[in-house]
Amino acid sequence: MTLKKTALKTYFLTGLLVLVPLAITLWLLGLVIGTLDQTLTLLPEAWRPERLLGFYLPGIGAVLTLGFILLVGVFTQNFIGQTLVLWWEGLLRHIPVVGPLYASVKQVSDTLLSSNGNAFRKTLLIEYPRKGMFTIAFLTGVPGGDIVNHLKGEYASVYVPTTPNPTSGFFLIVPRADVIELDMTVDAALKYIVSMGVVAPSAPPLRPQIKPTL
Repeated sequence: MTLKKTALKTYFLTGLLVLVPLAITLWLLGLVIGTLDQTLTLLPEAWRPERLLGFYLPGIGAVLTLGFILLVGVFTQNFIGQTLVLWWEGLLRHIPVVGPLYASVKQVSDTLLSSNGNAFRKTLLIEYPRKGMFTIAFLTGVPGGDIVNHLKGEYASVYVPTTPNPTSGFFLIVPRADVIELDMTVDAALKYIVSMGVVAPSAPPLRPQIKPTL
């Protein structure tokens, strides 16, 4: 009887290990697709796919959204598209409240999505929240504005994500001497954070200790 209970427990846990990741993945995909499908509400009712097809087709909003983003990217690559974008951005900047907000959001998105920037492309190890305790952080840049007038030495701006939700976190300004650059990709670091340390990244080959260049 004990062997049967042990076997049943093993089979049950094996089934969970197979089905739980699959269920969570499908749930996340459904959440993303459902969110993108909400963009169809921006279309006139007569143009909506369910009205034209006669039935609701999940995912068509996601396909149309991705296609629209691709078309905008293609269009803005030529001279006319770039001119229109500059005109539109200039118009928005002259609108109170909207202008400063748009400029701030665009600056952040350009920094994060630009292939030339270093923001969120380097994984760091810092002492936080107190000396002797360490956490993973991501390099976002260097301090700017009046902040640099109150700092002595070189500092780095970092983002410390929370677990298991890395979209929230803390912005810190730390001395560069206290920052350790890790031989770890951002994707691997995010998996480590989301899993609360369970899914540890593989250790890289040993290399000589050198001073990190941020």
